[in-house]
Amino acid sequence: MQVQDKVFVITGGARGLGAGMAAHLASQGAHIALIDIDQASVDSAADALSNQGIKAKGYECDITNEEQVESTFANIKNDFGGVHGLINNAGLMRDGMLVKVKDGELVGKMSLQQWQSVIDVNLTGTFLCGREAASIMALQGEGGVIVNVSSVSRAGNAGQTNYSATKAGVASMVVTWAKELARYKIRVGGIAPGVIATEMTAQMKPEAIERMLSAVPLRRLGEVDEMAHTLQYIVENDFFTGRIIEMDGGLRV
Repeated sequence: MQVQDKVFVITGGARGLGAGMAAHLASQGAHIALIDIDQASVDSAADALSNQGIKAKGYECDITNEEQVESTFANIKNDFGGVHGLINNAGLMRDGMLVKVKDGELVGKMSLQQWQSVIDVNLTGTFLCGREAASIMALQGEGGVIVNVSSVSRAGNAGQTNYSATKAGVASMVVTWAKELARYKIRVGGIAPGVIATEMTAQMKPEAIERMLSAVPLRRLGEVDEMAHTLQYIVENDFFTGRIIEMDGGLRV
């Protein structure tokens, strides 16, 4: 698929990876619909694109709410005339150990709220947005592409029972949807990033960053531009579907 003049929806688009991927697609001539939980933030991100002459609009939406997701995608279709691509980027982390035992006593465990909040955003939100985007694309009859952002943690990571489970689920959706949606000429791909340099990682303590980098063969963080380049490959390669690209600097072995 050529990016020029196509409509792309990016969830979690107000900042970080979402904003970076949106800006990259916009630089290639795409029209951009940004979804995020806060109207002011998503408006600011959309305005930054609009000020460059790009057709862009922000939509406040809780992607865990079915009614809001349905309404938001209907509004996007009305505002832009259709949808050609979806980047399922929005995600949430609420890390914690499954259980903690000290001196023979149980002193902590992952709460149901920690589990459920991550499941709701990362898994249910991805499902709802994917379903609505696929519905529009299938009826348009022009094909399309969906890209789910998974994570290297989908293989399992200590302290991330909830996050790892959702990112494994997001990856399995890629394969399942690719098989189901090919009949409509809709391709589905995934990216499993390692640690990417964003506002979030910039706030981490230097020693924490060093610990992470010690496990990365390339000994550095990934860049948002590198993530965007990977996205562009998936979007533009019409024979790519049902697969995950690991963009982790060799972290996963």
